Amino acid sequence: MGVPKRRVSKARQGERRAHLAIDSPPLVECSHCHELKRSHHVCPTCGYYDGREVIAIKSATPAEGQR
Repeated sequence: MGVPKRRVSKARQGERRAHLAIDSPPLVECSHCHELKRSHHVCPTCGYYDGREVIAIKSATPAEGQR
């Protein structure tokens, strides 16, 4: 069984983990509302995916007559 003989330095440990950094997900433009959204996901702004409405998004302003 392989057991390290010496302690691994922080520099060598950092070299090994250099590719593990978290980066932001790639964003694409929504074809319906032209807002940025994650690829292959429903648009959180308009609720459209692949040219059709998948979920109905409630409007931020209250409807008339309601308070």
